[in-house]
Amino acid sequence: MSQPRQESSQNASGADVIQPDAKIFDYHNPAGGWGALKSVGKHLLHSRSPALNARSLFKLNQPDGFDCPGCAWGDPEHGSSFEFCENGVKAVTWEATAKRVTREFFARHSVSELKTWDDYRLEDQGRLVEPMRYNAETDHYEPIAWDDALELIATELKALPTPDDAIFYTSGKAGNESAYVFQLLARLYGTNNLPDCSNMCHEASGVALNAALGTGKGSARLEDFEKAEAIFVFGQNPGTNHPRMLGVLREAAERGATIVTFNTLKERGLEKFADPQKPFEMLHNGSHRISSHYFRPKLGGDMAVVRGMAKALFARHAAGEDVLDHDFLAAHTAHFEAYRACVEATEWTALEAQSGLTREEMAQAAELYARSNATIACWAMGITQHVHSVPTVREIVNLLMLRGNLGKPGAGTSPVRGHSNVQGDRTMGIYEQPSEALLDALEAKYGRPMPREHGVDSVAAVEAMRDRPGKVFIGLAGNFTRAISDSVVTEKAMANCRLTAFISTKLNRSHLVTGEQALILPCIGRSEIDRSMDRNGVAGKPQLITVEDSMSMVHGSAGINKPADKALRSEIAILTGIAERLFDEKSPAQESAGSEAVDWAAMREDYDVIREHIAAVIPGFEDFNSRVRAPRGFWLANPVARLEFGTATGKAEFSDDALPTVVMHQRLASREGWLTLQTMRSHDQYNTTVYGYDDRYRGIEGGRRVIFLNREDIARLGFEAGQWVDLIGESDDGVTRRVDGFKIVAYDTPQGCAAAYYPETNPLIPLDHKGDFSHTPASKSIAVKLEASTRLA
Repeated sequence: MSQPRQESSQNASGADVIQPDAKIFDYHNPAGGWGALKSVGKHLLHSRSPALNARSLFKLNQPDGFDCPGCAWGDPEHGSSFEFCENGVKAVTWEATAKRVTREFFARHSVSELKTWDDYRLEDQGRLVEPMRYNAETDHYEPIAWDDALELIATELKALPTPDDAIFYTSGKAGNESAYVFQLLARLYGTNNLPDCSNMCHEASGVALNAALGTGKGSARLEDFEKAEAIFVFGQNPGTNHPRMLGVLREAAERGATIVTFNTLKERGLEKFADPQKPFEMLHNGSHRISSHYFRPKLGGDMAVVRGMAKALFARHAAGEDVLDHDFLAAHTAHFEAYRACVEATEWTALEAQSGLTREEMAQAAELYARSNATIACWAMGITQHVHSVPTVREIVNLLMLRGNLGKPGAGTSPVRGHSNVQGDRTMGIYEQPSEALLDALEAKYGRPMPREHGVDSVAAVEAMRDRPGKVFIGLAGNFTRAISDSVVTEKAMANCRLTAFISTKLNRSHLVTGEQALILPCIGRSEIDRSMDRNGVAGKPQLITVEDSMSMVHGSAGINKPADKALRSEIAILTGIAERLFDEKSPAQESAGSEAVDWAAMREDYDVIREHIAAVIPGFEDFNSRVRAPRGFWLANPVARLEFGTATGKAEFSDDALPTVVMHQRLASREGWLTLQTMRSHDQYNTTVYGYDDRYRGIEGGRRVIFLNREDIARLGFEAGQWVDLIGESDDGVTRRVDGFKIVAYDTPQGCAAAYYPETNPLIPLDHKGDFSHTPASKSIAVKLEASTRLA
């Protein structure tokens, strides 16, 4: 990796941090292509295990290999010998690096020193290899034996006044088996405090889809993309976040499907794409258009855009055009007339002001929709991370229903998830608001009462740690303090804990935000062979884990590489080890109920045992062990595909939610110097994992502390492109929110709308700035103003 010029700025805690100075350039090439191949080679070399990782890629997303630890995009039924993308390569090489973080590393570097390192430098140190315990007296992590570490967790959990003082957090990296064991441990302990990364990304999708359709998952399968006449993409950048999706969109465009994009930023991956797996195209520097039409609403304006499209359709219907599916509406929907009245009462001036698009642009989008007899709507964080995200998702579903785009080939809803098993974790019961059906099934299986009070989500977990110190926080994968909003508040809250314990593969910022006691528990990665462990701690035969992708396909994943260190344990071994020390082998309640004890050791010895538990509790997993061993696994059938809706009416329900009175860009219009900021990933990043300092498609090399602004905004505010500025957020609650040292980059974005990378800008998001109904941090609509930097010239 190149070492760019360094500048000093401050992190969320006010400590000096060395930051690279970004070089800005114009990028004119397509997404993918030779740039992607060059990036693949660079990351293979940087891993220090190029031969091993090159071999690993041939087993990535293959039926006899392992699932990509990156995104949750689905695998085709008939796969090729290459089923990976540039970001998949980054994820694998980042995990399968030859670098190691040893006890000698922690002896050399104090926690206070490590806090001055940025996210890339922390994770780039390599794989964690043995359990470590924080010593507050020396400010260093020190080795601890596995038995002592697990016993410490159990002891601290037993000492809590109430089970609700424990928080069990899960990242979407965890497989189904780990997630099931984790939620079972938490609920047998007595709490529903099971926040997860869904709380911070697609929670709005689940809430809205459940309300509208009775099922919180997308209804479109990967095969539907082969049959769609139109694909509408809202608030999503697959070029960076789901690169394999670009191949699917390209194939759709090649056969003549209309692809319509609504995205505030002009993203290269949604304009044109060169497939690195097409040799002729690569030799001739060719590419193919992705979007036939590209609309750029203002931040928070998508609901108004979609309502404008519906309003245009109703106007055409009133003029005698046959643009609505009356048979579908009559047979399968409820509350249609209330929705139509709401749409027709919404004035065009309000729609234009909020959306940032003209009436003509919204009518054009409606025309493109009306031409299609089979339409898929896709969306991601650009839709779900707003205060009004739930009504926006429901508005998208409303639009699909107008033309009967549910329950037929080539049509449906497609919320495109992030981490590879974030959807599967929720299926397994990782949810702070479990259904009564799940709790009843758990009680029937285990003969113990399950907690019925709802637990805390991710934002509420921070509030609980802040307001009621003494918690125990256990993190199953992930980097919680860098994923959640309001970083200064979050880190102070985490430090209030009695114990923090993180099950991780690599060092990250959350490990440095210690409670009174802190543990790092290193585990094997997705690409590594996961061997069972017998009751004496002896490794046995390789085990299979499973994941569920965005299209509800459940398939197996089996690592092929040796673990980074022989001392590493699997997630299952760690979790069952905690459980054994926490629970009696057979409680009086189990005896009286006549149920068998949970044999945690049996789960650890053979993951088929866990899958038998899952099959007995979770609907759709009957005969789990045999079905998941079929190539590509099996589909968890979505009732919506059969036009079955689990709503109160038994039909798909229209929503007549009013538009927000104002969204952020409207609220700030009268405040001199303020902008609406969205946080986002760079191309060298996946969620909180930073693979490097480049963002090729946006023309950034060697740095991350940049802010993308409209050229007219730059001039209006009295700045220049390339100037260093500090970003100041709102502090109405008395909390100072600012991040220092960001370089201005002129970019194609609507006036008043800015963008910058997270987690660097998470300190600007107030903790209570979250979605109605979803409680997801509203990371795509943050009020900020700029000041000339006092630290950087």
